[in-house]
Amino acid sequence: MSKLFVFGLGYSALTLARRLASRGWTIAGTVRGADKAAALAAEGIEAVTFDGTGPGSGVAAALAGADHVVVSIPPGEAGDPVLRFHRADLAREAGVVRWLGYLSTIGVYGNRDGGWITEEDETDPVSPRNARRVEAETDWLAFGSETGIPVMLFRIAGIYGPGRNALVSLANGTARRIVKPGQVFNRIHVEDIARVLEASMARPRAGGIYNLADDLPAPPQDVITYAAARLGIEPPPEVPFEAAEMTPMARSFYSSNRRASNARIKEELGVRLAYPDYRSGIDALFEAGEGRDPGGD
Repeated sequence: MSKLFVFGLGYSALTLARRLASRGWTIAGTVRGADKAAALAAEGIEAVTFDGTGPGSGVAAALAGADHVVVSIPPGEAGDPVLRFHRADLAREAGVVRWLGYLSTIGVYGNRDGGWITEEDETDPVSPRNARRVEAETDWLAFGSETGIPVMLFRIAGIYGPGRNALVSLANGTARRIVKPGQVFNRIHVEDIARVLEASMARPRAGGIYNLADDLPAPPQDVITYAAARLGIEPPPEVPFEAAEMTPMARSFYSSNRRASNARIKEELGVRLAYPDYRSGIDALFEAGEGRDPGGD
C-alpha cells in the first residue's frame, strides 16, 4: 500500500490525508507543535514537528519510504523552508517518490481585471507574498528536473469547507458584505481539492500545472447573501469597499480580479467536482449543520 508524506498537515492536506487513510494508506507528515502531533498520532498519523525555522527532528525518518509527497507550507522571505532544510532528505527518496504535489495559489497570476486565466498564462504577482510563491514554484520544478522526482503544481483558489465557510462566519458574527463593483473571487471546496490531488496521483505528469477552482467565480457578497438565506437570517449590510475597515492583507485580496479556468483538471485528470459552485457547497454544509445546531431548524 502507498505512503503519503505531507509537509504541513493543515486544513487542505489533512482532508486528503484522512481520505487516503480511510483507504489503507500510511500517512505521515509535519506539524508545527507537539500538541497537534499527539492529536494526529491518536488518528494513526505519524506526525513530526517542523516549524520552518530549522531542520525538523525526525523528518528524514518519517519521510523514508513515502511514494507520494505533498508540500503545503508557504514560502517565507528566506525562500521555501522545505527545500531550504530538507532538500537532501527528499533527494534521497528520488527512487521512491512517484508523485510530489506543491500546493500553490492562483494569486500568482495577479490582476486580470476580471478576465479568465488558464495554466498557460504567465504569472504576474502583485504582492511580495505571491512573488515568493512564484519563486517557490520555480524552485520546485527545478528540483524535480534535478532529481527526477515528478513535481506537479496546484494553484488553488479560495478554500472553504467544514468549519471554514460563510455559514460559520454568519453564525459567529464575522461575516461582512464588502462590495467592490466588478470584483469576483474564485473558490473551491476542500473535498474537491482532495479529489483533484488524487486524480493527479493516478495520472502523474512531471511539470504539470493545474488550477483548482470551481465553475463559478462570484462576487464575495453574493456568497454571504446566499448563506444567510439558507440560515433564514438577514445578511449583514453592504459596505462599499472604499469605506470598509480591513487589514492590509484582507484589502490586498481585492487588488486582484480574475476568473480561473478549471478546464484542465476536467479534461486531463477527468475530475468531476462534487461542488461545482458555491451554492452546492453551502447547501451541503448547511445540511450537515454548519452555522447552526445540528438539530436546529
